Amino acid sequence: MKELSIRPNDAGQRLDRFVGKAVPLLPESLLQKYIRLKRVKLNGKGAKRDTRLAAGDTVQLYINDEFFEKPREDNAFLKVGTPRLDIVYEDENILLADKKPGQLCHSAGVWDYNTLIAHIQAYLYQKKEWDPRDEASFAPALCNRIDRNTGGIVIAAKNAEALRVLNSKIRDREIEKYYLCAVRGRPSPAAGRLENYLFKDAASNQVYVKKRPEPGAKTAVTEYRTLVTKGPLSLVECRLLTGRTHQIRAQMAAAGWPLLGDGKYGSERFNKNYGESRQALCSYKLFFSFPTDAGPLEYLRGREFRVRKVDFAETYFGLQTLDF
Repeated sequence: MKELSIRPNDAGQRLDRFVGKAVPLLPESLLQKYIRLKRVKLNGKGAKRDTRLAAGDTVQLYINDEFFEKPREDNAFLKVGTPRLDIVYEDENILLADKKPGQLCHSAGVWDYNTLIAHIQAYLYQKKEWDPRDEASFAPALCNRIDRNTGGIVIAAKNAEALRVLNSKIRDREIEKYYLCAVRGRPSPAAGRLENYLFKDAASNQVYVKKRPEPGAKTAVTEYRTLVTKGPLSLVECRLLTGRTHQIRAQMAAAGWPLLGDGKYGSERFNKNYGESRQALCSYKLFFSFPTDAGPLEYLRGREFRVRKVDFAETYFGLQTLDF
């Protein structure tokens, strides 16, 4: 139990709002539940959530110690009352989540409990598959990341051995990644291979396509095939053979087929006509090829996983299923 005294600067606040500020890691839903259960007391007695505090009051909090810690990225999951996840696949070792456009995989330098990793950790914590108090150092972790405004499958490892194997397989290109994108125009040829060099300007977080090697530029290779063309838009599947920053966005734009909604590499006027402000790009399929031994994850060899739905494929091409 922790006890807090109400000073003049805190007087006049509602009980629930004061406790929310005093215990920032406590989810709102849990806060209201604790008030109802009288695990939050005012002057030794239960009180309603909208009770106004007065100077000299004492608030007693019968709340677990972990909620009083300073908010950090590694404990942000505690703030997530109801995890929001679209789970593509899950077993005892891994979880594949369909990240929605607009969500960050990890916090971007500022504490944020709405990241994908926070919701995955909260989900596993609440179903009692993981408890940081029982672990010396491990926490469920993401094995790959995709941009904030890109949707699609992200791999999470539930244990240290799975994390080790998956990181190795991703590094050795033994997990094949396929993306869908909506582009302006009709790619010609309809299927092919884009191979060039990408130079990243870290200051602007933008990459530039180079035809020849130069200092700082890295090889980028993407295979593509056009699936559907409808009006001025084409739906294209891209397979990444390398994994560079903004690879598909930059290469497709350089080839003359910028992604719909891409404000960095695309056409502002074209995007505005469709009312799109996020790139139409989704990591929609993973194939665990595993040409070498995968140890405890050997059972995944040859398995393929897809997202259930891609909004822009349905909106602009009428595709409710992704049977390619």
